[in-house]
Amino acid sequence: MPQILGKEIGPIGYGLMGLTWRLNAKDVEESIQVMKTALDAGCNFWNGGEFYGTPEYNSLHLLNQYFTKYPEDADKVILSIKGALSHAGGGPDPSPEGIKRSVENCLKVLDGKKKIDLFESARMDKKTPIEDTVKAIDDYVKAGKIGGISLSEVSAATIHRAAKVAKIAACEVELSMFSLDILNNGVAAACAEHNIPIVAYSPLSRGLLTGDIKTPADLAETDMRHHFPRFQGENYAKNLELVQKVEELAREKGCTPAQLAINWVRHLSKRDGNPEIFPIPGATKVDRVLENSKVVELSNGEAAAIYSILKKFEVAGTRYPATHSTFLEG
Repeated sequence: MPQILGKEIGPIGYGLMGLTWRLNAKDVEESIQVMKTALDAGCNFWNGGEFYGTPEYNSLHLLNQYFTKYPEDADKVILSIKGALSHAGGGPDPSPEGIKRSVENCLKVLDGKKKIDLFESARMDKKTPIEDTVKAIDDYVKAGKIGGISLSEVSAATIHRAAKVAKIAACEVELSMFSLDILNNGVAAACAEHNIPIVAYSPLSRGLLTGDIKTPADLAETDMRHHFPRFQGENYAKNLELVQKVEELAREKGCTPAQLAINWVRHLSKRDGNPEIFPIPGATKVDRVLENSKVVELSNGEAAAIYSILKKFEVAGTRYPATHSTFLEG
């Protein structure tokens, strides 16, 4: 079993991003039930964000409500929180002052209902050295206010620099059948060198690999994915070719495309020089959580066959639109 901060976590984690864009009481109760289902299914590593929602209602407010209802679950969950990013689109602020503002706000909203096990600056900027950011978070670790430090969307060089300042407990980066960058740009190797587990977000490539989205028109007009290059026009038509191959492989395996995609990421863990890797799919419905949390074992041959297909496939479109890519290291 993978471990974070010396605690065992399930082989598949859970991302809270999709839950806190809804505000009415009925949806809150449904979201709490989804979270309870995730924990009962063994997904005890939860990833939330200060900016997943609005300043008035985001992941931390929902977590407060969950642990108020289920206080006995607080010690069962390993909670990772991303912060130091503006709700209003102002970009990241990983400066010591930005870290202090964010951590203090997160602690205030949680109100002691649950400890923050990991805190990470959601993105870096060019003005703040990673050493300053890590030291600022480490001050809270030493004070016992948070459990450890995580990194998010950083380069291999940044990982090496950060590891010289303090113990890095995890590194959250995108990894899916559509996003193999970290396997080739030194990030996975750097994490392995420093014994840093990788938290693989978006293992379903924002829903592409579920097979449920046949055309961009299947998305609501307000869906933010319309702004992502891989969901646009000819790019989507091209990317659908890989989705169809994944669907075929899943049928042969006797699982869903989502299960195949998630468990392929999980299979990469501690193989070919990789560190511990565990995926954190998100879901807003109980049935989807139950689907995503199912462990499907892949043989080395099956995994290698999939990787062979992926290396030959040219993904159309970048991971993020240009406005977001400014703050991505690589």
